[in-house]
Amino acid sequence: MSIVDLPLLPLGKGRDLDAERGVECPGDLPAASDPSLVARARAAKEALGERVFVLGHHYQRDEVIQFADVTGDSFKLARDAAARPDAEFIVFCGVHFMAESADILTSPAQQVVLPDLAAGCSMADMARLAQVEDAWDALAEAGIQDSVVPVTYMNSSADIKAFCGRNGGVVCTSSNADVALEWAFAQKADGGEDAKVLFLPDQHLGRNTAVLQMGIALDECVVWDPRLPSGGLSREELQRARMILWRGHCSVHGRFTEDVVDELRARHPGINVLVHPECRHEVVLKADLVGSTEFIIKTIEAAEPGTTWAIGTELNLVKRLADAHPDKTIVFLDRNVCYCSTMNRIDLPHLVWALESLVAGTVVNRVTVDPETEADALVALQRMLDLPGKSHRD
Repeated sequence: MSIVDLPLLPLGKGRDLDAERGVECPGDLPAASDPSLVARARAAKEALGERVFVLGHHYQRDEVIQFADVTGDSFKLARDAAARPDAEFIVFCGVHFMAESADILTSPAQQVVLPDLAAGCSMADMARLAQVEDAWDALAEAGIQDSVVPVTYMNSSADIKAFCGRNGGVVCTSSNADVALEWAFAQKADGGEDAKVLFLPDQHLGRNTAVLQMGIALDECVVWDPRLPSGGLSREELQRARMILWRGHCSVHGRFTEDVVDELRARHPGINVLVHPECRHEVVLKADLVGSTEFIIKTIEAAEPGTTWAIGTELNLVKRLADAHPDKTIVFLDRNVCYCSTMNRIDLPHLVWALESLVAGTVVNRVTVDPETEADALVALQRMLDLPGKSHRD
């Protein structure tokens, strides 16, 4: 079994060719205190004109999101980029796996830029290709690999998407995970009880979807720990399981706890608790509504004035929703401030540096996916796009 420790890349420095988040982040950044940063970003963007298309994920800082041509979840943004074939440069204000998805879906003539290559995703980094291949071999040794379909969340690296493409699997989003699981179970044993899913890399989305939307028993879900021999599971546990959940999680959504839900309900009678399905199972069970980032946004937009909401998702988005809807009371489902630390690496100095470099004729921090990985990942993505019925939203 391979055990790979992730090094830290402090302040975007350092080099790790194998990490999901890519390589070093070169260049001299403008000072964050520079009062001309907004004007410089605006000037650089205007100079590039239609040659550049700036994507802003919902979890980005306000100082960055103001320059986005479109905002959205990761897969929507990648598809938006593909719909703009005349844009020479795609500047993705998000994290590394998102930029990879954009590179996969856009044309070879388009170049995807991530303003800080150290903006990775801790969840995506929790499932490394070598670890997943070791797990796949262990499932074969346990005699169950032929019954298993790999399903990966969109929040995964290109090589994990490619692994699923090569092995009969599919990609899913938080909106269509139930449809993806239904499809996966139908691929083996005619959808019978022997069919199994290896769900990567977020155990919470996999568990919440399987138990709450598909009626799979909680004890039919087991957690594969890549740092333990055979995932820490016995042959019998693997044979009984229907859902083999990778031990991964979102560092933000995993912070929310059921005791805070109880505190907020006591403090605000009638409060509505709205959370993302990446939250822990115990939190989701206590919530009133559960759904993707887009679902959360639309729910708040449609909510009655005067209503009170506690939202369990990334704080930049919660603050933006609160500012946009002053007729509603919106609070964060945590006692402490908790931004996504890697999303927040894309700040105004990095964006200015990336845009000004493009104006000067230098493409910095380009994110590319090799042709073989891209082809296999596209197989898994296309299987998702072919799924019936559900929106493909994060």
